[in-house]
Amino acid sequence: MTQQASFFADEPAPAPRKKPRAGGVPPAEPSAAVRELAAALPPGLYLGTSSWSFPGWNGLVYGAEASESLLAREGLAAYAQHPLLRSVSLDRGFYAPLTREQYARYASQVPDGFRFVVKAPNLVTDAVLRGERGVPAGPNPSFLDAALAAECFVAPCVEGMGDKAGPLVFQFPPLPPEVLADPAGWVARLEAFLAALPPLPAADGHRRPFYAVEFRDPQVVTPRMMRMLAARGVRYCVAIHARMPPVERQLQAEAATGPGPLVVRWSLLAGQRYEQAKARFAPFDKIVVPDPATRAALAAAARRAADAGQPAWLVANNKAEGSAPLTLQLLAAAIAPPAQG
Repeated sequence: MTQQASFFADEPAPAPRKKPRAGGVPPAEPSAAVRELAAALPPGLYLGTSSWSFPGWNGLVYGAEASESLLAREGLAAYAQHPLLRSVSLDRGFYAPLTREQYARYASQVPDGFRFVVKAPNLVTDAVLRGERGVPAGPNPSFLDAALAAECFVAPCVEGMGDKAGPLVFQFPPLPPEVLADPAGWVARLEAFLAALPPLPAADGHRRPFYAVEFRDPQVVTPRMMRMLAARGVRYCVAIHARMPPVERQLQAEAATGPGPLVVRWSLLAGQRYEQAKARFAPFDKIVVPDPATRAALAAAARRAADAGQPAWLVANNKAEGSAPLTLQLLAAAIAPPAQG
């Protein structure tokens, strides 16, 4: 099987994978079938998982047993050598801002052509302060503070990662009832926030960083919201999550924002809570609850993006089907064209 022609005429081919550093975590040796599958995918497709520090991925992503703490420190370089994994969702920054040096260290561990999905800190995306177990403890004075977002997120991320930063995702946790009670007001507030963020270059095939938003309230996914995002040049991140509408409806909403990159985060099995899914699926080394319908919908969306000359980021969590690397392998097989007989 040969490499397909690029959908991006000036897009360079993915760089050869780096050798593991001495003393680091070794990568697993991918099978010939996986290598052929990776070679058949559109160059503008970025498959990735949510984080990488899972000991259960030994044999799938890693070539030796390693602790969660060692993988958190040293596993990214090995992860990035897997031929299917050209992205990863850097979720750590959601809980506390990262520095320019921290972003730069992550970028130094992956090859050229690897593109991170980076989550903004909830310092600016959560409308409430939260106590133990996430219980709201009062309003968040930093909510939608664009100057703070620029200082603690956009600037250090873009300066530290450079062209290895892809979608910069502002994920908004469940909003308070008083915000949801005023849909037009919420769209206006979010638009003002997005308009005040530092501008990012949107040219060059979106190979540079760009903004995206992700929600946890289904009622905010409206035509009014999509028109605003389109006007601001911000992508809607399809959030496959128990709280959100079916993937088909969200893909329709995303399409309404007009041409641009596709960003999907497949986070959680429908009908389950995060901790339930975590306990059910650990150690994340096999598919436990197959979801072929979601995979088929995402594969079709990825093919449409490629046909339109647009890149696509598809991120899978272990809590989707049981093992994110295996989910992505099945998804890649659904996206790749059938072998020519």
